[in-house]
Amino acid sequence: MSDQMPIVFYYGTGRLAELAAYRRAVLQPEFYRPPELQSLRGAGTDPLAYLSLSEDQGPPAPWQRPQRNPDWGGAFVHVAHPGWQEHVLRQARDAMNAGFAGLFLDTLNVELTFPEDVAPLLGLVAALRRVAGTGYVLANRGFGMLPHLAEHVDGIVFESFSARWTDDGYAPWPADVLEDHARVAEGLPRHGLDLYALDYADTPGLADFARRRAELFGMECVISDRALSLV
Repeated sequence: MSDQMPIVFYYGTGRLAELAAYRRAVLQPEFYRPPELQSLRGAGTDPLAYLSLSEDQGPPAPWQRPQRNPDWGGAFVHVAHPGWQEHVLRQARDAMNAGFAGLFLDTLNVELTFPEDVAPLLGLVAALRRVAGTGYVLANRGFGMLPHLAEHVDGIVFESFSARWTDDGYAPWPADVLEDHARVAEGLPRHGLDLYALDYADTPGLADFARRRAELFGMECVISDRALSLV
């Protein structure tokens, strides 16, 4: 049995030796070239390429909405726009052709902000599943598309399940949010997917709280910082 840890989310560059300690590594595709990806896969680590499905960090484009993400500055998009769909699919094809072993699908929770985007977003996920083929596809949240989402992905990440970053540092969620998250988490095992929690903590106590709580709900827990710079 492998002694590798389950998964890491790392948005920096390099660090191949440290990344090889994990079975899967979510990476920014523009930071890794085919020889590095081949090295990781040879070490038993499956690199997954990050993709944003409803926000665009690029220059102005016809698919962008005027609204922007207040935390990261990216433009929200019209997910159904053909240009956006092809843009994302091209990124996915390029990543798989470069040697990535699968895809990590981010910015899926549009059901409250742009509910009209849920259906085209699910269609985009299905198309990305076809691009990935037998590769591993991991979704970040996307609860508004369940149960249909589960037909196209291999695992779900519950980002910021127990702990979060704030303007003043890192902290657990308030009790009412923890209860809401627990209700969602209780229903996830029925879909038969790999389940992960990605939490943000900067003290041993907060990290231990997040790990113990994730374990209660059958999730592997990953602890990182806001920039996802830890390996």
